[in-house]
Amino acid sequence: MDSSQHPYTQLSPGKVLDAVESLGYKTDARIFALNSYENRVYQIGLEGAESIIVKFYRPQRWSKEQILEEHEFSWELAELEIPVIPPIKFAGEETLLTFEEFDFSVFPQIIGRPPELDNLDNLLVMGRFVGRIHLVGVTKHFLHRPTLSIEDFGISSREFLLDNDFIPADLSAAYDSLTKDLIDKVTAVFESNSNMQNIRIHGDCHPGNVLWKAGTPNFVDFDDTLTGPAIQDLWMMLSGDRDQKQAQLLELVEGYNEFYDFKVAELGLIESLRTLRQIRYSAWLARRWQDPAFPMSFPWFNTERYWAEHILELREQLAILDEPPLRLV
Repeated sequence: MDSSQHPYTQLSPGKVLDAVESLGYKTDARIFALNSYENRVYQIGLEGAESIIVKFYRPQRWSKEQILEEHEFSWELAELEIPVIPPIKFAGEETLLTFEEFDFSVFPQIIGRPPELDNLDNLLVMGRFVGRIHLVGVTKHFLHRPTLSIEDFGISSREFLLDNDFIPADLSAAYDSLTKDLIDKVTAVFESNSNMQNIRIHGDCHPGNVLWKAGTPNFVDFDDTLTGPAIQDLWMMLSGDRDQKQAQLLELVEGYNEFYDFKVAELGLIESLRTLRQIRYSAWLARRWQDPAFPMSFPWFNTERYWAEHILELREQLAILDEPPLRLV
């Protein structure tokens, strides 16, 4: 697809405001694009009222059933007073709206800051609320949302990059061999944990999807919610060297266990999940490269230097996969 023909090129500021005003809002013409690439998200100023957040879903990514299931899960959590930000309901309880060729939703604006995860007390609080999310997540099953899998996150991502000539010719063989070895190791880890429980989870619970306000984490952007192991919503809060991660883990799990039992066996999945995320991230950038926002926002991607550094990162990850997992001590 020519980037000039990408669907989002049709989403002009005027169309965004027209979509909002079609719901009965009176805008003051203030429109501010937020830091979102998969979808298009805007803060819209209103006359005599608080601003709202409007999210235009990427065309042909999710089905309507999948989006509605995302909304239902976030509302299920919100109704239990878990601090998530669900979409606003309109006439007939509608949360997914359509304006011309775009599906969109409206959210209340919340002002917060990223969580300071180097503060162990904050990790304790984060663990409590993720535990509450999972306590709800285990009660039902998604019918339409995807399930976290090696095929989707790893194998298809690897094949897309190799089949579409994104990797420089002199690095392609190294990437091919290295990612094959990584996926083989990850597969062995998943097979040794074949009895792990998959539940409804946030799916992309990194600090950028949490807004800290008045001592409470507010979880936003359930766009990647799926069925998967609970540890997927915890490992992205761990950073630094092994000793730092170990200390952070203990705080997270202490809070988590107040509401939902942490599965110790899932500790062995952390580095495998990190590996899959690394492979998938590069494929995500490649799959979106025809979206004009991506070359503008990620100019370093798809350069010789990027691929050389990515391969080095994956080699380091291959060694980490042989290390013993973190422990609860």
